[in-house]
Amino acid sequence: MAPGRWGTAMRAALDEARGALTTGDVPVGAVVVAADGTVIGRGRNEREATGDPLAHAEVVALRDAAAALGGWRLDDATLVVTLEPCVMCAGAVLAARVPRLVFGAWDEKAGAAGSVQDVLRDRHLPHAIEVTGGVEADACAALLQQFFADRRATRARG
Repeated sequence: MAPGRWGTAMRAALDEARGALTTGDVPVGAVVVAADGTVIGRGRNEREATGDPLAHAEVVALRDAAAALGGWRLDDATLVVTLEPCVMCAGAVLAARVPRLVFGAWDEKAGAAGSVQDVLRDRHLPHAIEVTGGVEADACAALLQQFFADRRATRARG
């Protein structure tokens, strides 16, 4: 999908993802965008950096946005992330009452926003979440593919 409406926010999320490379974390980045387009939360994977198993980019960005707003309800925001969220992160989106999710690359192994599962649009949920996938998908996927290729090459060299 072409960058379109969410291109600027996705580029900010990609910048966050690149920042994760400095700590050896999987390069996933996220931003939370207010209704006026202002970025109110930023996050990147920090599991290696912090030792926190919950430090996925989405959770970090949602926490940052909630702190900026002074409350946990992000009911007029959009989460923009470079990789389709996992089940845990989809749950965090639901818990924060985020009405819109935009993501880049599909996660065919652990995605929970339409590829493997579709947690966010389960008809049993009390509210619907608008999901847009594939924004800047090639750039998002390329960053991840290069990271894992480099990791495999390092392991092969031993």
